[in-house]
Amino acid sequence: MTAPVRGPHTMSHIDPSLDAAALQTLRWIGAPPDNWVSPHPGIDHDVTVVGSGHTGSTFAFALQRAGIRKLHVVDAAADEAGAGLWRHRARMQQLRTPKNLVGPELGLPALGFQAWYEARHGEAAFAALDRIPRLEWPLYLSWFREITGLQVRYQTRLLRIEPVPAQGLVPEHLRLHLEVAGQPRTETTRKLILGNGVAGSGAPNIPAVVAGLPRKLWAHTSDLIDFNALRNRRVAVIGGAASAFDAAGVALEQGAAEVRLFARREHLAALPVLRARGYPGAYDNYPLLPDAVRWTQALRYQQAGSTAPADSIQRVLKHPQFHLHLGVTWQAAHAHEGQVRAEVGGERFDFDYVIAGTGFHADLALRPELASLAPLAAQWRDRYQPPAHERHEGLASHPYLGLGSELQEKVAGTAPWLQHIHIYNPGGFVSSGLPLGDVPSLRRDVPRVVRHISQSLFLSDWPLHEQRFNAPVPPDFTEALYAHALWQGPETTTAATELATAQA
Repeated sequence: MTAPVRGPHTMSHIDPSLDAAALQTLRWIGAPPDNWVSPHPGIDHDVTVVGSGHTGSTFAFALQRAGIRKLHVVDAAADEAGAGLWRHRARMQQLRTPKNLVGPELGLPALGFQAWYEARHGEAAFAALDRIPRLEWPLYLSWFREITGLQVRYQTRLLRIEPVPAQGLVPEHLRLHLEVAGQPRTETTRKLILGNGVAGSGAPNIPAVVAGLPRKLWAHTSDLIDFNALRNRRVAVIGGAASAFDAAGVALEQGAAEVRLFARREHLAALPVLRARGYPGAYDNYPLLPDAVRWTQALRYQQAGSTAPADSIQRVLKHPQFHLHLGVTWQAAHAHEGQVRAEVGGERFDFDYVIAGTGFHADLALRPELASLAPLAAQWRDRYQPPAHERHEGLASHPYLGLGSELQEKVAGTAPWLQHIHIYNPGGFVSSGLPLGDVPSLRRDVPRVVRHISQSLFLSDWPLHEQRFNAPVPPDFTEALYAHALWQGPETTTAATELATAQA
């Protein structure tokens, strides 16, 4: 059974001029180049992208424009409505990035969020926005996929990856073990892009004190949470970054009797250290910096902490039943009469539910589909040993990526096929300097990865391209086009002139 395929259908018609302008832009830049990648027997796809959110949408558009057309975008969700996190697990009221950042449109304004939003709500409405409203973003992405003709195969989950060695002119590639609409299936691809979200290179970070509680009494912010069930309940939220404040905000808005947020820091993180290197020179060239510099910058970010937007904090401060606890850790917690009894900072609290907004581990071994290759892939601990005062186990477990965000083998010569797997999720943070997959990463890193993939596909097939270079080329025209104008000497010219005069 084949899972549903999404393709272009009836346009949104919010404003007919929007679709007309977008289609005109696509016409002006010309049709996507024909697929130039050499076909090979036994290879189903040239590129497979896991994840259909803004990352998958941007890659599909960029790959098409690069003439890499035999691509495949898959998503484990049942359909478009269930894909991504914006409608379900994301709880902020606005995206955390500026409204005018370049996104999937990659510099084509008629395909961008602003053009879409102004056609829907008007120029004044966009001017009044602080940042992009969360629930508008998936609506825009749906339109972007329609207008660019992106197809997504839903109900498709990646289970395992294994290499297929080169044989003759057939290059090394990957065998993907999939589950498609509940059925096992095997397909092959030359390149794989993991654009699979915040936990795509690891797993949620669950504090041990929470993990030991009965599962019905707690959740991580990455889980689907029934906030309606928390009405009139006492809720604890652990963590001081944006996801923690957003979860607290939704619980309060749904009528929780009390919400207490606990953070280890003495003060809420308020220093946006990434902004200091947001200028084009640093932004565009960051992946070329030495390992020691990139490590120190990643550590500086960790030490400063992830800042919650001011509006996420203001969202909870409006509620008198909200209480903020700083500089505290949970020493113990256990189930007590169907509730959670916690010892925190020398005090005892009883809660009906606990939400951990405690981020994610980046470690490929924690992902079931990547566990078998994890021992072969280089982590930052394998490539760089920081001085003692800069050691950090969490950063050390991040995958060490190449300039195309591709995995590297831990030991040279043992797993060269890992270079065909590109990490495009926050696991690439230490290598790239940005949480890959966030909107700010799209403008710089999607073209960078696509360029790397193009180079690899071309060079690995060089013998075939060399044949193509040297193949017979038919002429644009023959000598008959200009034969009558060939100089034949003065006598011929005089005769031709006399003939023309006589005919006149």
